[in-house]
Amino acid sequence: MDYKQYLESRSDVMLGKPVIKGTRITVELILRMLSEGASTQDVLNAYPHLQPIHINAVLAYATDVIANETLIPAA
Repeated sequence: MDYKQYLESRSDVMLGKPVIKGTRITVELILRMLSEGASTQDVLNAYPHLQPIHINAVLAYATDVIANETLIPAA
């Protein structure tokens, strides 16, 4: 999935945090909701203008960030 079609990061929106394009809904917010037990449908109910593809884009973005993460070894 090309999440760049659905997500953006602009310095004038939410201090540059990645958001759903055209909104102020951050990737962080969606991930936090899901991690706290909300279902995809719960997120969509909370933000009716979102579609399932937006949730998929958030998850794809998070996967790429983690896949490219550099771990710092424990001392």
